Amino acid sequence: MLKVVAVDLGGTNLRAAYFPNDDPHPESQTKTPTHAQEGPDAVVAQIVRSIEKVAPDDRRHLRIGVGVPGPLDPVEGVVLDTPNLPGWLNLPLKRLLQERCRVPVVIGNDANVAALGEWRYGAGRGANDILYLTISTGIGGGVITGGRLLLGVKGLAGELGHMLVNPGGAVCGCGRRGHLEAEAAGPAIARKFRERLAAGAHSSLTDRADATQEITTADVGRAAKDGDALARSVIEEAAHIIGVQLASLVHAFNPQVIVVGGGVSALGPLLFAPMEQALRDNIMHPVYLNDLKIAPASLGDDAGLIGAMVLARET
Repeated sequence: MLKVVAVDLGGTNLRAAYFPNDDPHPESQTKTPTHAQEGPDAVVAQIVRSIEKVAPDDRRHLRIGVGVPGPLDPVEGVVLDTPNLPGWLNLPLKRLLQERCRVPVVIGNDANVAALGEWRYGAGRGANDILYLTISTGIGGGVITGGRLLLGVKGLAGELGHMLVNPGGAVCGCGRRGHLEAEAAGPAIARKFRERLAAGAHSSLTDRADATQEITTADVGRAAKDGDALARSVIEEAAHIIGVQLASLVHAFNPQVIVVGGGVSALGPLLFAPMEQALRDNIMHPVYLNDLKIAPASLGDDAGLIGAMVLARET
């Protein structure tokens, strides 16, 4: 039986877990701060230490799977560039880890990896064709089609958050303008709310000291759940944008299941209802919606770890 150490590398935290078999509950795991500001050498060393903490003494039949913020080339095992990890430019992560750990290593885009987790063990379980979208500080995604993760010729497919939705719109984290992430991720919701307050719109948060600068996405979400009309309007706008793009993705991939995760998905019906309505309003034919399931992600923070285990086992 192939044994796996799975690593979920984020800009804030680094997690590693040991899966001795295909049970999605690890035998051991660890979580430490990434300390991304210390640079790639320090972070790679921290990854190795985390792997060593959970890996078994017997390294026979052991493989390491790593989920990393993209973009990256999973074929060559090179992280091309990632804004959450300063200095990670064309970093040969696969080679570095294999040299230090002396076992095979596979790496994948973190959102693609989470899609694998939700497909095998979460809300997409049992389906052969799923779309996975995670909405939080950014927007990422992955596509499973015909029971296989869609990678493209260089492994760069599935960047669903970087579809163009508003030419000339807000600046995205990637530096381009008008991408889905820039118009509908958590920071976009907070930014648009603050802009409308500054323009004179009324809200239950109007009287907050220096509200146009201080209000966060979480504040907007809480206000919306309490019935704040402005907060609900801004969230509905973001949900509409996402739903329209989901319609295009459904046209392209004809999935059985759409799985939506990330912190913003915790808004529940406030996000899902207008998102699903926009999808229905923009679909070219109702046959695409026959038996289509739209579900919240079910693995939570463990999707990346479990998905990295799936990646290692199936690559």
